[in-house]
Amino acid sequence: MKKFAASYVCTLVGPPLKNGIVTVDDDGTIIGVTDTGGKLYESERMEFYSGILAPGFVNAHCHLELSHLLGRISEKKGLPAFIGEINRLRNVPEAEMVQAARLADREMYRLGISAVGDISNTTLTLPVKRESPIRYFTFAETFGFHPSRADRAFALARDVFESFRDEKLPVSVTPHAPYSVSDELFEKIRNFAEETRLPLALHNQECAGENQFYQTGDGPILDHLQHNLGLDTAHWKPAGKNSLETVLPKLPAANRLLLVHNTFTGQHDLERLKALRPGHNTWLVLCPQANLYIEDRLPPVGLFRQAQLPICIGTDSLASNHRLSVLSELVTLQLHFPEIGIEELLTWACRNGAQALGIDDRFGTLEEGKRPGLLLLSGVDLKNRKLTPESRVKRLA
Repeated sequence: MKKFAASYVCTLVGPPLKNGIVTVDDDGTIIGVTDTGGKLYESERMEFYSGILAPGFVNAHCHLELSHLLGRISEKKGLPAFIGEINRLRNVPEAEMVQAARLADREMYRLGISAVGDISNTTLTLPVKRESPIRYFTFAETFGFHPSRADRAFALARDVFESFRDEKLPVSVTPHAPYSVSDELFEKIRNFAEETRLPLALHNQECAGENQFYQTGDGPILDHLQHNLGLDTAHWKPAGKNSLETVLPKLPAANRLLLVHNTFTGQHDLERLKALRPGHNTWLVLCPQANLYIEDRLPPVGLFRQAQLPICIGTDSLASNHRLSVLSELVTLQLHFPEIGIEELLTWACRNGAQALGIDDRFGTLEEGKRPGLLLLSGVDLKNRKLTPESRVKRLA
């Protein structure tokens, strides 16, 4: 048993506790959280830190199997060019890919990440996840733009799903993005999701070309499908509406849904989202550093806050980021949106992510009986409770 005290304790179930104390068992289970009323007292085996104690981070969106692409993809070239480069760099020895994923997993744990929602197209990362101290929820991703590919694409994703399930690792089958999934494949995903009642994740409005493709049927997404992938697009008919409004009816409203990136999501999209999914089971996942890496643009965070939709934090992949650090994502948001306080940012990075992945019985908050991990955030502006470029994270439990 150990006791940790700090300038503030952010439990994320109430206001921050000044000079609060968190007591944890040897396995990291929280035994108690003490509100000292700001008056810290001496106690045996207690460690005091200048900084903020918080739960372990939940990385709500990651691509662990792309970790071998660190530093190999050009920055700020736009999404179609980014995807094209990934496709051209996929032929890498499996051992190299597994080793890169294992190193990335270890680094995420060191940087305070306790749980991850991870996109997988293969079983490559299965042994890494099986051995990791991080709790993974794997989204077995499927894509197939042409209707003729629907059966084969879904069968491949189902094989990945069953491999993870056989290892008793949490997993679901999920679509890649609106523009890469045919109606026939969406129907198969929907039926399976309704049967399993598992969460879904969808790359959403990551570039302006996605909405253009759905509105008018042309633009960079069409060029990507035709020229990068060499696909037959003759069957495609634009809906005359943005992508999000078009595809939401193709997904079951009862399942939890993580909408990822949302870089070009606007007010009308949010209104339609609330109309089509009136329940409290939709989360907007922000990956700001990847957005800057690929499109050199951040999502309209102020708009999302006004809409009062729950926000989560993801890191995307090492193909689109320099490191898989939730804290780095939060610092980026803090610098661009200084009006947001650290408690709100931590809610996005911890509690909301745990709820989105359905693991909030253990993760996301500092409460007795939970085992979310315990982090120390230092280099923080304690007076204003804001993150700074000097902010650092240390795992205590």
